[in-house]
Amino acid sequence: QGQLVESGGGSVQPGGSLRLSCAASGFTFSRYVLKWYRRPPGKERELVASGTSGEDEYYLDSVKGRFTISRDNSRTTVSLQMNNLKSEDTAVYYCYAADKYGTRPSIWGQGTQVTVSS
Repeated sequence: QGQLVESGGGSVQPGGSLRLSCAASGFTFSRYVLKWYRRPPGKERELVASGTSGEDEYYLDSVKGRFTISRDNSRTTVSLQMNNLKSEDTAVYYCYAADKYGTRPSIWGQGTQVTVSS
């Protein structure tokens, strides 16, 4: 059974940085597209970043230039570097894996809380 485990969340002041990591296990990492979603308080879940260099990269407009998604196939991890954090980035962040071929179930992590506050 595939599993994703996020880490690296926490509290930070506006303008600060955090790096989220997602460790994957139990599935063929290379055949999955890895994405980061978030759910701000009282709002719907939204896609934050998807893909990496060589794939179709996507970033939510509000995080472009501040967030960077990267993956390490040898360590089966995907990371989200978040710089110049703003209060509106406060959310629970989720790692998500989608099978490129659409034949295997998608996988969600349990989420990690990011709080940006002065």
